[in-house]
Amino acid sequence: MIEALAAATRSQFQPRMLGLVLWPLLGSLLLWGVLAFVFWHQGMAALQHFTALAPINDFLVKYDLRWLASGTVLVVLLLLLPTLVVATALFITSVVAMPIMVEHIAARDFPQLERHKGGSTLGSIWNSVAALLVYLLLWILILPIWLIVPFAVVLPVLLNGYLNDRVFRYDALADHATREEYREILHRTHPQLLGLGVVAALIQLVPFVNLISPVYSGLSFIHFGLAELRKLRAERAGGTAALGIVVRQ
Repeated sequence: MIEALAAATRSQFQPRMLGLVLWPLLGSLLLWGVLAFVFWHQGMAALQHFTALAPINDFLVKYDLRWLASGTVLVVLLLLLPTLVVATALFITSVVAMPIMVEHIAARDFPQLERHKGGSTLGSIWNSVAALLVYLLLWILILPIWLIVPFAVVLPVLLNGYLNDRVFRYDALADHATREEYREILHRTHPQLLGLGVVAALIQLVPFVNLISPVYSGLSFIHFGLAELRKLRAERAGGTAALGIVVRQ
């Protein structure tokens, strides 16, 4: 994992990769900025309508917490918007930038690695959409726990680590690995892949550095995935060669 992060750092400063750095996150910021500007009042009204539902409203009235409702609505929106920005930036990176990044890294660092194309563009889109849906569902379900200070620090990192792992591991290997090789690598290296996702999530918390985090995260998964694929094929080739020697003897 450390080797993949170091290799991703070197790749990040190559001219072609520098050209990809800003536009996934800036594109996501622009998209959600426009949507927030256009639909902010509708979003606030929808959440306020939710708090006005009979069971919730009865609870607020009973404990004299009506004053808390509007503030809670604002906090939820302010928490949700950065989450949507990061998730959208990862989706843009996955679908649009990752094929360019894989092509670049494969040509420079893994030129002998054969492409077996176990994945596809449609598979990448479906994988990213499924990961985003699970991520947002988990985010909503555990929202009340965020009010507890230790969890408010740990949970975003774990959730974003999960999202990074789910999105980028497929894209890193889709062009080169067979489906069976992909499953084998996931089985062998799942903790390391999740660790890469968590490191990427921590980088996303650092101001200004987080501008490069979607592309850097993708690069780290590409280097790790292709290195593991090369190792797996070398092990299998070695085992096949050894079996051939035994048979000939």
